[in-house]
Amino acid sequence: MATSHFQQFLRDATSPAPDTDCPLGADCLYGLYTSWCLLQGMAPKPGRSFRAGMRLCRVNVHHGRLRMKGRAAAAYILASYPHAA
Repeated sequence: MATSHFQQFLRDATSPAPDTDCPLGADCLYGLYTSWCLLQGMAPKPGRSFRAGMRLCRVNVHHGRLRMKGRAAAAYILASYPHAA
């Protein structure tokens, strides 16, 4: 079975965080996804398609218990807080 780009995103840019008190929220997860897409040279899918893709990957975008990792995390953080750099 082929890996969807949503599965690849989850593998490249997130890690499970089952014990965290502060998991990624829906907006942050989508922002991380858009950063990952830009680094991959692809256009991000609209929010509705993203949420459907996450459901297919069995990720609840509101209570996913995920944390950011990798280049997409760095790009997202720098884009979100430009005065921090």
